[in-house]
Amino acid sequence: MEMSIAEHNERKAKTYKMLLWFGMVSMFMMFAGLTSAYVVSTTRRDWLNDFKLPDAFIISTVVIVLSSITFHMAKTAMKKGNRSNTTAMLLATLVLGIAFVAAQFYGFSQVVESGFYFTGSESTVTTSFLYIVTIMHLAHLFAGIIVLLVVIYNHFKQKYTPAQTLGIELGAMFWHFLDILWIYLFLFFYFY
Repeated sequence: MEMSIAEHNERKAKTYKMLLWFGMVSMFMMFAGLTSAYVVSTTRRDWLNDFKLPDAFIISTVVIVLSSITFHMAKTAMKKGNRSNTTAMLLATLVLGIAFVAAQFYGFSQVVESGFYFTGSESTVTTSFLYIVTIMHLAHLFAGIIVLLVVIYNHFKQKYTPAQTLGIELGAMFWHFLDILWIYLFLFFYFY
């Protein structure tokens, strides 16, 4: 018995989503390991107990949450067949993603202005962990921006329809994961 095109597309979508889930769980485990190492390191004598997370990281958190909302709105608009709203929301997500990166680098500059460095005699284990974890998240966010650019490109090539939104769905899943991951990291560094 031969499979219909709809059944084939449904299986393909499930496979892609499962692969993405495996990738996201793996990434989360890496960050869980880094934050566990952070917790263990707090017992060191040279640990900074009075280090305060810069305000730019609060701003970047708000920005990435907004970007997740706009990506969700883009997906919803495409499912309703509203191409112009999809375009606007995808472009807004891209702008907010770039704003998140800019806020992160501004946060790094605030850390340096406070006299803390990644390497050298002025560096500390505390700030080194902050840099490593944040840079790792930024690397994943750059991957997210590439995914978003592919989604935008495919949208302009009209590869998505209300019945075929797999690319936008996968892109949104990954973007939401990056959002949740950053919120976890931010809250961890802010309160721990």
